[in-house]
Parts: sequence; C-alpha cells; structure tokens
Amino acid sequence: MQQKKEWIKQNLQKIEQKEDRLTIFDETTEFKSRSFALKIEKQDRSNVHMQLNNGLLKVSYPAKQAVEHPHIQEAIRYAIEEALRIEARSFLPGRLAWLAKQWNIGFNNVVIKNLKSRWGSCSAVNNINLNLHLMRLPDPLIDYVLLHELCHVHEKNHGPGFWRRLDKMTDGYARELDGAMRDYQTKIY
Repeated sequence: MQQKKEWIKQNLQKIEQKEDRLTIFDETTEFKSRSFALKIEKQDRSNVHMQLNNGLLKVSYPAKQAVEHPHIQEAIRYAIEEALRIEARSFLPGRLAWLAKQWNIGFNNVVIKNLKSRWGSCSAVNNINLNLHLMRLPDPLIDYVLLHELCHVHEKNHGPGFWRRLDKMTDGYARELDGAMRDYQTKIY
C-alpha cells in the first residue's frame, strides 16, 4: 500500500510540473502545421484579433497588455486550435477515405475532435475520431495514425494480429512509426 501511495505522489508531482510548464507564446514563437504558420504581433488596438489567411495565422494583441497575460495566452491557444480544426476538417476525412480505399477498409463516420490524450480512436461500430492536433505532425506520422485507426476496424485490440496488419500497411515500419509518435504530444505546451 505504501508503494502505491509513493507512486501516486510522484505522478501527481509530474502532472503539476507539466502544468507549470505551459508554453508562453510570443513574437518569437515558431509554430507550424501542415498548412499554416503562426505570427504573433503587438498592435495599437483594444482587443485580440485573429486572422487565418494564405498560410498565416496572425494573432494581434493590444500593445498595452503583456503577451504573457493569461487572457492573451488563452486567445492565442484558442486561435491555434480553431485554425487546426479548420485544417483538420479539410484534410483528414479525405485522407482517411483515400487510405481506406487503398486498403479496402470500410468505416462509418469520421469526427475531428480536440482530444486531450489520444491521436485517434475507433469505436465498436467503426466510427473514427481523429485529433485535430494531428495537423502538427509530419505527413508520414499522420498517415500512420490514420492507418492505425483503420486497422482497428478489423482488429479491436493491439494484439499480434493488429501489429501484423499495421506492419503490412506501413511496409514493415509499424513499430518504428509508433516509436516516433513518442516525440509528439497531443497538447500544445
């Protein structure tokens, strides 16, 4: 019982440390997705303004406020998430359908969500949920996640059959791609 208490205490400390390390977005932040880059700038204005146009997500904030202010940071995160949502909705369903056709796999619906801890999921009735943050990944990893979820249409677990199927669909790179996913997080820090 004491070991479990220590484990819980250590993991709670790790969670608190992560929460304290939220990225502060400012004018020097480099942030890119598949189709847009972020540009933050101070302007003589009274509110935060966000605009997504021609591959640029521009967030302008009032010059009288510090960019570190929680309200400004919240607005920047909101702008990023909404731009990712737009991008994901325009790209992911089509890409998933194309990959499904290549592998002759049928699924019901696809939904784009801001998932906190998963890149995607496949339900018992073959509905696929995809994380809008996939748009921050390199294309091969986006495809890996989509193929991973398509595999779950036939294999509802991560047993040997699942990995054989996914390995075939990724030309033998399933485990390597799975390992590469560890370099990415579903949340913006």
